[in-house]
Amino acid sequence: MRISELSRRSGVSIPTIKYYLRDGLLPAGRATAANQADYDEDHLRRLRLIRSLIGVRGLSVSATRDVLAAVDEQQGDMHLLLGLVLGALPVERSGRPPRRDGAEEPADAGTGPGNAAGDVAALTAEMGWKTSPNPPAAQVVTETLETLRALGMDYDWRFLLPYAELADRAAQLDLDQLEDTGDPLQQAERAILLTVLLEPALLALRRLAQEHHSAQRFSNG
Repeated sequence: MRISELSRRSGVSIPTIKYYLRDGLLPAGRATAANQADYDEDHLRRLRLIRSLIGVRGLSVSATRDVLAAVDEQQGDMHLLLGLVLGALPVERSGRPPRRDGAEEPADAGTGPGNAAGDVAALTAEMGWKTSPNPPAAQVVTETLETLRALGMDYDWRFLLPYAELADRAAQLDLDQLEDTGDPLQQAERAILLTVLLEPALLALRRLAQEHHSAQRFSNG
């Protein structure tokens, strides 16, 4: 396809595509003339992933380049690929993902009572979840528990357990929706869209459900 069709099908403007080509995010097409080239479905899939990483996940061009370099090395490992594009795994500046052979050990989280990091470790152990060392999402949960305690709410991991069970079901539903395509780049793009774009809708659904059940329980009308 010509660059004009690539632009139309991807939703990315021609000047932006040319920028990605110059910057090495998108490989060059097959030259057909001095200033013309043809592009194929691989270019389209990669361009859509670039659009999702930059426009949806909000990564910089430099960070996107690093993620794509790691993706290029890991297309045979869908679990690792999804971790890279969703930000669950860090990407080294070399473009290589972290090792998974046990060389990288998690930091000592502590296990004493009232220790938020220890609570997250206890929660993931109770759920049987196996995650990478020190995932960013675990830090968010740790900081949330610490904030709740600072405000006088004596919550520990047991309070979060019912929510973790709901999250487990939601995660399985997310991954179920990736199984109708076998192309890793399409799966990666869809994972970003489902994760990032659906999160505000999921929060809104929770608010709607709270309004409904509040009226059922507490309304005098």
